[in-house]
Amino acid sequence: QEQLVESGGGLVQAGDSLRLSCEVSGRTFSSSRFLGWFRQAPGNEREFVASISRSGSGTQYADSVKGRFTISKDNAKTSVYLQMNGLRPEDTAVYYCATARRAIWSSQTRADAYDDWGQGTQVTVSS
Repeated sequence: QEQLVESGGGLVQAGDSLRLSCEVSGRTFSSSRFLGWFRQAPGNEREFVASISRSGSGTQYADSVKGRFTISKDNAKTSVYLQMNGLRPEDTAVYYCATARRAIWSSQTRADAYDDWGQGTQVTVSS
């Protein structure tokens, strides 16, 4: 049984918007200290995009997406979202959501701080 399932990716034009969703199993969601979104383009390493704390009051963004992307979560739906506006061709990548159960907040931008990962959803932005 998958613990994290992403959806919402697709092919869009530059300037368009997409909203990614990640449904997290209840147990995994409730045990997470924080949740994050990462992305990986072909030939590149997986890179941090955004994270949100358990309470939802703390968020952090990569400089490349700050002001364009917004991370949020819905505790009742045990889901985390990534609203992406003003998409650019360089945003093209597979996007992954992840949860961290043991790491501390200061490590949130590191992929190795996360314990559980989804299978990813492809986002392609054409120019």
